[in-house]
Amino acid sequence: MGLVGRHIAALALTASLVSPAWADTISVTPRPLVADPVAGAAPVAVARGARIAVPAGDASAAWTAHYLARLAMRSRGLRLRIGRTTPAIVFVHGGPDLGPEGYTLDAANGAVRIAARTDVGLFYGAVTLWRLMTAAGGRGPATVAAVHIVDRPRFAWRGLLLDSARHLQSVAFVERLIDRMALLKLNTLQWHLTDDQGWRLQIRRYPRLTGVGGWRGAIDPATGKPVRYGGFYSQAEVRRIVAYAARRHVTIVPEIEMPGHALAAIIAYPRLGSSPPDPGVEGDWGVFPAIIDPSEANIRFMENVLGEVSELFPGSWINIGGDEAVKDEWRASPAIRAEMHRLGLADEDALQGWLLGRIGAFLTTRGKRMIGWDDIVTGGTRLPADAAVVSWHADGAARAIALGHDAVIATAPTLYFDNRQAADPAEPPGRGTVVSIEDVYRLDPAPAETPAAGRAHILGVQAQLWSEHMPTERDVALMAFPRAEALAELGWTDPARKDWTDFAARLKADLARDRALGFADDVPGPADAPIDPAHPSRLADQQMRLCTSRVVLNLEAPLEAQRGQRYLVDAMNPCWIYPHADLTRGARLSVAVTRLPFNFQLGGDRTKIPLRAPRTPFGELDISDGCGGKQIASIPLAAAARDPGVTVLEAEAPPTSGWSDLCLEFTQRSLDPMWVVGWAQVDPR
Repeated sequence: MGLVGRHIAALALTASLVSPAWADTISVTPRPLVADPVAGAAPVAVARGARIAVPAGDASAAWTAHYLARLAMRSRGLRLRIGRTTPAIVFVHGGPDLGPEGYTLDAANGAVRIAARTDVGLFYGAVTLWRLMTAAGGRGPATVAAVHIVDRPRFAWRGLLLDSARHLQSVAFVERLIDRMALLKLNTLQWHLTDDQGWRLQIRRYPRLTGVGGWRGAIDPATGKPVRYGGFYSQAEVRRIVAYAARRHVTIVPEIEMPGHALAAIIAYPRLGSSPPDPGVEGDWGVFPAIIDPSEANIRFMENVLGEVSELFPGSWINIGGDEAVKDEWRASPAIRAEMHRLGLADEDALQGWLLGRIGAFLTTRGKRMIGWDDIVTGGTRLPADAAVVSWHADGAARAIALGHDAVIATAPTLYFDNRQAADPAEPPGRGTVVSIEDVYRLDPAPAETPAAGRAHILGVQAQLWSEHMPTERDVALMAFPRAEALAELGWTDPARKDWTDFAARLKADLARDRALGFADDVPGPADAPIDPAHPSRLADQQMRLCTSRVVLNLEAPLEAQRGQRYLVDAMNPCWIYPHADLTRGARLSVAVTRLPFNFQLGGDRTKIPLRAPRTPFGELDISDGCGGKQIASIPLAAAARDPGVTVLEAEAPPTSGWSDLCLEFTQRSLDPMWVVGWAQVDPR
């Protein structure tokens, strides 16, 4: 059974608990505020050639009508027409005040009427109608249950972050992502366009940002050697994407990182840096020491960049990053220390606050609101009063709200969608913590115990698609969906209307809709990988426990020979536990091992990674009865060191007094390369 099959099978038991036929016919995600059956009314038949009526001269409503017609054709092969004679579907401007995104939908007496005071409300009403038309699946004419819907969102900000800095996605992929967001009533795309690994946005005034900073040396999967990798979005492409999103009522918030996460920019223009850049490491992952020197010339440089950004993105927000700025280079610079003294700043955190205050003031002159990661509220930051944060720390929103700022809830790990969705070897690469669809669904961005004044500052919710370890567009799509369905319900649906069992039932229909529209036809499953019948005692590394959980990653092997193979490892402590091994009569131990490049920028934390002294020239795999316990076996790595692929190491374990949790650790003299375990097998005698 493939991933799709396992996923649907896992949902089937939960979904079977929803028995009323009504739940099947009102399959709308995110769940509406009110969805009541109309007593005594027959369902509405939407036949081939059925007409959609829009207000005369209303270009936006007409576009939405054509959008609905295209959805009906793609998903059902059902042709709808736009016109005013004998309409089956009517769009109306007006109705109750349900805020800027609310709408009503009434289906009864042979027609569907969608009413809203705004264009976006009509659009979301049309999306809801499409979901009603496709609730039962199939092709051809559709039936819409007789229903009265009143709907509006819980939060104004319902977003995804797409990281195009670490790995570049095509324009077509970005547009497909926007399409899927719009169908879930997600309305904000934070576009992460710059970082240490690449600068992806064309800035006409500074062409080296993309000409140099848009490229790096990546690993060739066929040879394991670096090759040139990169690219960028032209301003024409950005304008196309922004317009595409606007028609679907998705606002794009560009993110331009500063003062940290700026190695690509500093390599392009070395004068930006506080010290000479370290070229050749742009393909590493982690937190780099490179940081922008906060000189007046560099502030003007950043203002010039943001000036062009402001013209490209008409939305209210610009994200300036501000996170994980390592300030060692500032501390080491006599000129920067002297400037801090002149400005009366107590420390480097205060200097970052002063710098971001300057940037925020500039954005205000451009009619933009500044937003950044919650790191920007440290060090007495002098932010504009209307600045906001994206809160990735557990306490980040509370710190920002205490200072009077708004916050978007984006907390790790639950809203970091580069975390794997299940303990399954087939999961895409990414971070190693398991964050299931249900984990996302049960998160409450603003729990009831939050004071009312604090809840008023919560703009909404956002999930992150960081692409450090997700090199392909398919990886990104599989990690985004279907968890984005749960995210949509977090952002839209009133907490009193949320219900996991009902959601799971609707999710089956949503997966069918995705396939009908030609979106990804496979999704990661929520269940653990099944036992291999040929090797019942074999556990993949994703099924074993890690000894620690510091920097847990699910890494894809770089070599062509291992394409698709992923390895779960704590980069700060490569150590695995095979639980509950039967050694009562002794056993044959088999462990598959290989090497991965250690390409992580960890700063001072690098010294905290244990290096266990080897006893032979190439080191050993040590297997113990529990970490720190009695050693059971020690297998030299000489054969594996000569093999660039996977090597199976074997040893005999002597009888013990009972069952054991086996601890698997490597000895070696250096961190690079990093030895990892692919699977382990225990065959009792």
